[in-house]
Amino acid sequence: MSAYARIPGLASRAAVTSAVTVATLAGAALVPNATPEAEAATPAGKALKVAAAKKGAPYKYGAAGPRRFDCSGLTQYSYKKAGKKLPRTAAAQYNRSKKVSVKSRKKGDLVFFHSGGRVYHVGIYAGSGKIWHSPKPGKTVRKEKIWTKSVRYGRVR
Repeated sequence: MSAYARIPGLASRAAVTSAVTVATLAGAALVPNATPEAEAATPAGKALKVAAAKKGAPYKYGAAGPRRFDCSGLTQYSYKKAGKKLPRTAAAQYNRSKKVSVKSRKKGDLVFFHSGGRVYHVGIYAGSGKIWHSPKPGKTVRKEKIWTKSVRYGRVR
């Protein structure tokens, strides 16, 4: 007789707990791109959701929301809604963030585009090589594939 069987009700509770654990793990494996609740609850996860919710908002130079954005205005606004304070420009946001490698990047990290050592654009990493950003005049907030290798990643602290 097992140790579980000697304690009334313990065997059935252990079986239920095991079944629930297996079902939970299997469910997570079967739903690709599912965001775990813990990840979504982080400031980075919240900022990513805020940026995605602004899809279609028009670009306007110097705008930081809530209806129009430039690139750093979108990242600043999104993180502010997630409870984190960021400076206003892409370069200042780069200087404030914790640098992370391509291999260490996570959804919600900032993606900085640079040329000649100068940061000229920023977006929020959405996973699978894509970002949410406010690209340029005449365009709207959108999710797009990262189009260059001249990027650096930063994590908001």
